[in-house]
Amino acid sequence: MFSISSDTQKFKTIRILVVEDEYILAINLQETLESLGYKVVDIADTAELAIAKATELSPNLILMDIRLRGETDGIQAAEQIWNTLQIPIIYVTGHSDKSTVERATFTFPFGYILKPVRDQELYVAIQTALNRYEHEQFLSSVLRGMGDGVIVVDAQLHIKYMNQVAEALTGWQLNQAKDQIVTEILQLIDEKTLQSAPNPLFSAIQQATTIYLGSDILLSTKDGTSIPIADSATCLRDHNGLITGGVMVFRDDTQRRLAEESNLAAERSRQLELQMVEMQRINQLKEDFLATTSHEMRSPLSNIKMAISTLKDILNQQNIFKAFSPDAFESTFHYLNILYYECERELNLVDDLLSMRIMDAESYPLELTLIQVQEWLPQLVESFQDITQNQKQILKVTVPPDLPSLVSDLGLLTRIMSELLTNACKYTPPFGHITVTVHFTQNPKNLRNQDNPVDGDEFHLLPSLQITVNNSGVDIPTQEQSHIFEPFYQISQNTTKDQLSIFDASYQLPQGDSWQDSGTGLGLALVKKLVEYLQGTIEVKSGNGLTSFTIQLPLRFSK
Repeated sequence: MFSISSDTQKFKTIRILVVEDEYILAINLQETLESLGYKVVDIADTAELAIAKATELSPNLILMDIRLRGETDGIQAAEQIWNTLQIPIIYVTGHSDKSTVERATFTFPFGYILKPVRDQELYVAIQTALNRYEHEQFLSSVLRGMGDGVIVVDAQLHIKYMNQVAEALTGWQLNQAKDQIVTEILQLIDEKTLQSAPNPLFSAIQQATTIYLGSDILLSTKDGTSIPIADSATCLRDHNGLITGGVMVFRDDTQRRLAEESNLAAERSRQLELQMVEMQRINQLKEDFLATTSHEMRSPLSNIKMAISTLKDILNQQNIFKAFSPDAFESTFHYLNILYYECERELNLVDDLLSMRIMDAESYPLELTLIQVQEWLPQLVESFQDITQNQKQILKVTVPPDLPSLVSDLGLLTRIMSELLTNACKYTPPFGHITVTVHFTQNPKNLRNQDNPVDGDEFHLLPSLQITVNNSGVDIPTQEQSHIFEPFYQISQNTTKDQLSIFDASYQLPQGDSWQDSGTGLGLALVKKLVEYLQGTIEVKSGNGLTSFTIQLPLRFSK
C-alpha cells in the first residue's frame, strides 16, 4: 500500500463524499481515503442521493462514479452539483470509452481516475484537484470582489463566466447567461446614433489585442434601461499562445460623467467669474477714462468757445477790416461760425457723457419740487413752436386741467421732454403731426419682488403720470426698436444728405438753433437713464406711420 509522510494531520479537515453504487468498492475506497488522512462524510449510490448529500453536508471534494443506479448518471449529477454548489468533483469510473470521456470533459471535472484505483494515483488526483480548486476559488473571489463587471467568453463568443458586478449591470444571472452568445446579453448602443454598437470582444479576439470602448457607449440592460459604460476587452490565450476566448471588463460610467460635467460646470463658472471681474475692471477703466477725459476736455473747449466769441466781437468792431476787405471779412466770419458751432457740439457731447456717468454712479443731486404739469408742459412745448412752424409741422399738446401735482426734479424732467420733442421735430416730415398728451394712471406695484414677480406676490396701485410724445410720418424698424436706447445708436433716417466739407462753397451752417444736426447718439440713452433715475419707465412703439414714446412717472418720489 502506498504510504504518505507522517504529516497526515493536515488532511483531516478534507471532507470527501463518495458516490459509488457498488457497496464493496465504496467501502474499499472509504478505507483507502481514511488511510491517506481524509475524512469520508458519507457514501451515496444514486445521483439523486449524491445531490442531496452534497447539499446537506457541503464536502470539500466528491469522488463520483459515472454509472449509477437510476435514470440519472454521475455526469449529470456532477454537472448539477457544480453549477449549484461549486464543489470540485473527480470521476472514479471503469469506463474510458470516447463518448463517456467527452461527456465528462464538458462538465470540467477536476480529475478522471480509472478503476481499479491505486492509492498513489488517488492521492495525487485529490491533491491536484484541491490545489486547482483553491487557485480557481482565489481567482473567482478576486473577480467577484472587483468593482468592475467581468465577462469571460470562449473563442465562439459563448459566455462562460460573469462576476456579480456584471450580473448587476446587465440584469442577467450567470446561470441564465451561460453558454449564450455575448451579444444577446451584452447589448451595446452608440449614444450619438442610438444604433447598435460593435462588441469589442469581436475585435479583441479577431485582432488578438486589447480593444477599448468608445466614450459614448451605452449598455442596454435586461429590463431595457440604458447606462453609460467604459473600459476594455482583450483576448485569452493558452500555454501555446492559441486564442481560447476573451474577457471584457466594464464599469458604470455614470458617476465619472457626472463628476466630469460638474468639473466642466465649475470651470465654466470660474471662467465666467473671471470674465465678469475683467469686464468690471475694463468698465471701470472706461468710466475713469471718460470721467477724466470729459473733465479735461470741457475746460479747453469752453475756453475755445469763449475765444471764438471774443474774436467775432473784435471783428465786428473793426469796421476798417470789413470796409477795405469785405470778402476776407465774410470768409473769416464764416469759419469762426463753423468753429463755434463744432465747439458747441463737442461741449454737448462732453456734457452728455458726464451726465451718463453721474447717472450710473447714482450721485446726481436731485432737486425735488412740486410741479404743476398743466402749467409747465405747455410752456415747454411752446418753445418748440417756432421750429415746427419753420418745418411746416403741426405741434399740439393736450393736458387735462385737473391733473394732480407731480413731485420730481424739474430740470431733469425738462431735459427729458426737450430731447423727446427734439427727436420728434427732427424725424417728422413736413405737414406731419407731433402731439404731446398727459394722463393720470394707477400702475400696479409689486410689494415683494419687483424684478421677478411670481404667483402669490402682493401688489398695490401706484399713482403715476403718463406722458406720451407721438410723431407721424416715420416708422422705427422693429429690429431697431430694441437698440434705440443704446449709447451712440442713431435711428436711420429715410432720406440722407451727403455731408459737405466745411471748405465747400455751398456749405451752410444750420440756421438758428443747432438742434437738428447736433445729435451725439447719446440723447435717447441719456433720456432712459434720466427717466429711471426719476424712478420711472420709458417705452417706444412704432408702426403704421406713427411713433410713440411713453413715460410713466410716479406722482411721489419714493426713498
